[in-house]
Amino acid sequence: MKNEIRVRMAPSPTGFFHVGSARTALYNWLFARHHKGKFILRVEDTDVARSSEKMIDVILDGLTWLGMNWDEGPYFQSKRLDIYQKYVQQLLDNDLAYYCYCDPEDLEKEKQAAYKSKEDWQYDRRCLKLSPAERAEKEKKKIPKVVRFFIPNQSVSFHDLIHHEIRREAKDIEDLIILRSNGVPTYNLACVVDDYEMGISHVIRAVDHITNTPKQILLFEALGLPKPEYAHLPLILGHDKSKLSKRHGAVSLMSYKEQGYLPGAMVNYLSLLGWSPGDDREMMNTQEIIESFDLNRINPANAVFDETKLEWMNGQYIYGMSNEMLLQQLWPFMIEYGLVKEQDNEKKKSWLLRVCQLVKLRLKTLTDINDVARYFFVEDYEYEEDGLNKHFNAATIRIVEDFLPKLEDIEEYIALSIEESVRNHAETNKLKARQIIHPLRLFITGRQGGPGLFETMVLIGKERCLSRTRRLINDFKKQQEEKTN
Repeated sequence: MKNEIRVRMAPSPTGFFHVGSARTALYNWLFARHHKGKFILRVEDTDVARSSEKMIDVILDGLTWLGMNWDEGPYFQSKRLDIYQKYVQQLLDNDLAYYCYCDPEDLEKEKQAAYKSKEDWQYDRRCLKLSPAERAEKEKKKIPKVVRFFIPNQSVSFHDLIHHEIRREAKDIEDLIILRSNGVPTYNLACVVDDYEMGISHVIRAVDHITNTPKQILLFEALGLPKPEYAHLPLILGHDKSKLSKRHGAVSLMSYKEQGYLPGAMVNYLSLLGWSPGDDREMMNTQEIIESFDLNRINPANAVFDETKLEWMNGQYIYGMSNEMLLQQLWPFMIEYGLVKEQDNEKKKSWLLRVCQLVKLRLKTLTDINDVARYFFVEDYEYEEDGLNKHFNAATIRIVEDFLPKLEDIEEYIALSIEESVRNHAETNKLKARQIIHPLRLFITGRQGGPGLFETMVLIGKERCLSRTRRLINDFKKQQEEKTN
């Protein structure tokens, strides 16, 4: 292990900061925190045409939401072009790189023709073979040029901390472009220079990049620079075992925040997509994960992103929260769904906390508050159709209507009193308690299931329970009259 652990997250702001990128960032951050090292944020924005300020903000927002604070940066590659030029010139001066004047469109046509013929294709170093006079002629005509790195005739081997020994033959690597014609470096050159300049000790990234590693090692060696250690993380697959994509929900990480997921649950879940603490623990807070995190416990096999499991874990986090904290987290969603007004937070806080306590077990995400608990707040809740089919009939209406005077007579409106009233009335009238409880729940909440009915009725309030029940009874009677007429 190197003396100072320095790792980096180096996203490209050309698309959403998705789950895969978030998992990569998390593993780097956990590794740095476990070893009391540094976590550096570097934005690889040299693809000027596709990079955007909006995507940069999305990346920063995602890291901040998950609580992944960075120690240095963000550094922007677009502001470091002079640094890269210096290293490119070093390679040119040492005949380890050369100018290429080939038309990219012509090369692409050659490549496509080879693919159609099922033949391998590599750049044939034709510009390396130019005579001084030919080169001078092209310079005179100001033909656009790129810089290519000359791949030495040697194999490349390296030890990957997850996949172990990896070897690549030089013949399988073509002379890669390291500087575009507009003076902007390509990924591999900029990555190598930045990793050296920023003192990166470990490069922890997705396995997609494993083909870039031999190229980067050759660049490190050509420049005479020390190499970092490498660890390539397994892919995250969708439920159908194909690479995670938008059809699996792999959109912006921040969409999970909008869907009501908690950052602690997301960190906990992402940490387990390829890594294990070495025991049966699944529910761990961030500090516990940091203390246990070890690259040796990363499984090289691909992980499967299971939204059902994430939802379950999120529900566990919600249930474990204090009512105060839960209300704070729920508040923006309750405002959005029109369940409360800003001033309610103080005026009704005691009541709101009791609602949180009663429904928290049934919340899988924060957005569930609208579906699970809407009837506590408003009168425009919907009735479950199956429930109406079961209970919206003359026999049930008569049972509930007969019970209403008993409900109205309750003086101390607490759960125990309501339950006693229901059970006493059922016994007196030779009914089963559920013949009153089930339709009463539907009439008062619109649902067939939910938290304890009697506790629910207390929080809704006596008058609202009575008016809701009478409303449905009257609706039934009105329908019967219309049928008769």
